Amino acid sequence: MNVRHIAKLAGVSPSAVSLALRDSPRISAATKARVLALARELHYEPDARIVDLMRHLRKPRDVRQLACFGVISFYDSARPWEQSKHLAAIHDGMLRRARELGYRLEPFWLRAPGMTNRRFSAILETRGVDGLLCFGSPDFDEEFPDELGGQAVVTVGLSIRTPLHRVTSHFYNDTLHALNRVHALGYRRPGLVLGMNEDTRSAYAHSGAYLAWCEHRLGADAALPMLRLREVEEPALTRWLVDHRPDVIVFVHLPDMIARFRAVLKRLQISIPKSLGVVVLSHEVEGSGFAGLQQNQQVMGSWAVELLAARIANRDLGIPVNPRTEMVESKWIEGASLRKR
Repeated sequence: MNVRHIAKLAGVSPSAVSLALRDSPRISAATKARVLALARELHYEPDARIVDLMRHLRKPRDVRQLACFGVISFYDSARPWEQSKHLAAIHDGMLRRARELGYRLEPFWLRAPGMTNRRFSAILETRGVDGLLCFGSPDFDEEFPDELGGQAVVTVGLSIRTPLHRVTSHFYNDTLHALNRVHALGYRRPGLVLGMNEDTRSAYAHSGAYLAWCEHRLGADAALPMLRLREVEEPALTRWLVDHRPDVIVFVHLPDMIARFRAVLKRLQISIPKSLGVVVLSHEVEGSGFAGLQQNQQVMGSWAVELLAARIANRDLGIPVNPRTEMVESKWIEGASLRKR
């Protein structure tokens, strides 16, 4: 049983059958339904190797050299990784692993002026894109467009609410790692100070891990009240330090807040680490002078490419029924902000 036989029975050309089986918008709904019904009735199953070869041969000659992954995001700039060291490191990891696996990466801008989801889908088909790597969205409640639901997609982080395959930092384990480190050094009153945005974008994993760890290690009522900050509001931080007297702070915030945090502690004449220990969890910790955990962006990018390649090989297209999440643990950065007590 082959495409030509189905075409003869359906009264259409073999190319029309091929387009119908690929759910192409170029074929009418009636023709598509007739072809799919015949395919089911005749138990037609495509040869995956031939499907992949034909997909490759349909691409324009100038992009046929390497299979292509589209790189997209819901940010307001075409290439958000050029404006963020964090995203740039993820993109570098993607590029390196894609080349090793024989793929090239091509950026596409979902938010381009005049762009619609339907037009975007047509562009991807014309360009012969095999799958999509998504950098997420500044909106934590972003939904992935239905019009792109036929693509194999892997997203980075937790900001897309639609259930997709994704790679993210292991926020929960990172917090446990930090707490175990300071406990081993002798600290017994750890406090958690975190950015509101970071708490949300981790799906509250940092705060959940802190509460669970304190109950397990220190007792049911041992956890100090957490301090959530938009930036580094000095009055709120000062009151919290006076009221709760932590001996070490686990500081979870954006990289540009780390220097502000240090400046506030200096103005309060708090000696680090003599009077107070500090461990930082952020996108970038290296060079800050603090000990802490820095997200492993290169690995995140590499794993995203590997996961997408695996989904394509398994013909796992569209919004997955059982989405897979791969979590990358951060790397420890030594610093002078902790001491043995």
